[in-house]
Amino acid sequence: MSTTADTAAITNLIAEYAELVDTGDFAGAGELFADAVFIGSGAPVPGRDAGVEKMLRDSVILYEDGTPRTHHVTTNIAVDVDEDAGVAAARSYVTVFQALPGFPLQPVAAGRYNDRFERRDGRWRFAERRVRIHLVGDVSRHLRVQDRPAPAPDRSAPAPAPVPAPAPAPNRSGRADGRQPTR
Repeated sequence: MSTTADTAAITNLIAEYAELVDTGDFAGAGELFADAVFIGSGAPVPGRDAGVEKMLRDSVILYEDGTPRTHHVTTNIAVDVDEDAGVAAARSYVTVFQALPGFPLQPVAAGRYNDRFERRDGRWRFAERRVRIHLVGDVSRHLRVQDRPAPAPDRSAPAPAPVPAPAPAPNRSGRADGRQPTR
């Protein structure tokens, strides 16, 4: 395979994951990671034994049409291939959009994928996916709430100074206390 063909095959795997999740095909998405590990906000999830499929089923809300009503947009894909070693790495941005009746189309999450791939039997396969979500919107209709402790408050920064109340606006006479000037 040429580097161009390798890059196209890897880019197609990245796109296939988005399509499978957006269509609710968690078994298919899990199969992409059969020989890989998926690392997100929790413990690493091995793909073997349908680990990634189970993670998706446990965390993503599906609707009557069998989909999560999302659209994963993967952009800024950069692929580095080591043909001799049969390995590759890719990094990309992901933005997840969602729309439902009463929930207008909006981005609900944005972050980065850092992926590693291995060529096995002439085909590229995921070896690892690291997901880092940096921006989070309203995911209440996308992800099931997990029982997690609330993050500890940041005590390293001093508390902000209180903001003083604004002064009253002057009346037509120019006085802020509301009284009319004396003559």
